[in-house]
Amino acid sequence: MRKRSPFLVAAGVLAGLVPAVPAGAALVTHCVGTGGAVTVPNDLYVPAGESCALTGTTVTGNVSVAAGGNLVVTGGRLAGDVRVAGNGYLDASDTTIAGPVVLAAGGYGVFLRDASSGAVTVRAKGTTTVDSFLFVEDSTVAGNVTTAAGEVRLDRTSVEGNVSSSGTYYTDVHDAFVDGTLSVLNSATGSVVCGSSVRGKATFAGNLGGVQLGPGGPLDSCASGTFWGRDVSVTSTTGGVTVDDNIIDGTLTATGNTPAARIAPNNRIRRGVVTDPAPAAAARSAARSAAPRTDDTTKATERRSAAVREATATGPADL
Repeated sequence: MRKRSPFLVAAGVLAGLVPAVPAGAALVTHCVGTGGAVTVPNDLYVPAGESCALTGTTVTGNVSVAAGGNLVVTGGRLAGDVRVAGNGYLDASDTTIAGPVVLAAGGYGVFLRDASSGAVTVRAKGTTTVDSFLFVEDSTVAGNVTTAAGEVRLDRTSVEGNVSSSGTYYTDVHDAFVDGTLSVLNSATGSVVCGSSVRGKATFAGNLGGVQLGPGGPLDSCASGTFWGRDVSVTSTTGGVTVDDNIIDGTLTATGNTPAARIAPNNRIRRGVVTDPAPAAAARSAARSAAPRTDDTTKATERRSAAVREATATGPADL
């Protein structure tokens, strides 16, 4: 029988006495408080219910915001993914996020301003009580925007992929560029698209609060319509459909809507319009009007201000 080395025996005893350390435990920096123009050489973690406010900070790894946590980044660079848990909040301005941004089910929200990021995903609300939001202003998304909950507004933003929305409260696109397709399905208060350019096919279906493409509608005010590079389809929508001052380099399909869609004569539609027969359209002419939009960005402003106050009161984070 081979004898065991005394050194190995002692090592085995010590191993049983010393708790195991997770392999990546030393590679995560916890952020509670404020941080400046430093480089975090690993992953960054905002603990549950805490606030982290960073200015000019570079993070070389991935970022995680735990449940109820807040991360406010100004003038920063995040080299990896950003994942935000339930009731968590991400606010990034003048910041580059190299990887994707994912807001979990029941996440409070994501606000990107003068920023760039990878693909952005907002998970479905599920059984949570929090209604999420995604507000993107003057930013670039290098990938798809996929949303399944809450309020979605893309302003003066370039999306280098597809925009896919299903089951949101509303999905609005203003003065934006979408290089891929645009799909808005089953939205509670519909969709407004104005002053934008959408290269791919556009589909609006099953929306309850109306669809407004261009300035001539009741949902929101805007100066001009949109250039659509492919076919546009608006179907099975209640609350009103208006199509005004658009250029459509394809076919416009507007069928099964209640009331029947109002298509202004100032649209330029290359391959014609498909609508319901006149008797069917007339039968659906009476329906409730869609409610006009209200400015919901105050919820982001309030959460950001509270997070910065909390982080400042905590003091400098140990970065």
